[in-house]
Amino acid sequence: MTRKKKTRSLADKVTIRTGKRKDFKKWRHENPDQVAPSRRFTQKKVQQRKLQAARKLARQQQAAAIEVHPQGDGPHDDKDA
Repeated sequence: MTRKKKTRSLADKVTIRTGKRKDFKKWRHENPDQVAPSRRFTQKKVQQRKLQAARKLARQQQAAAIEVHPQGDGPHDDKDA
């Protein structure tokens, strides 16, 4: 006796916007002009980026300076050889 195979997902068959992820992705793709991050979110991200930049600058200023090409202290100083 064989059973009828169940469908994997009903998301493809739904015609109304139900709030499910697949439906939302489809709606977002069809309506790019209505999709924009909220003002609160963008402000939060701007603030986070400023804070991150400040921390990075503080780290760089606190770190010891390393000479990348020290003068005269290398085994390959002979340019004749």
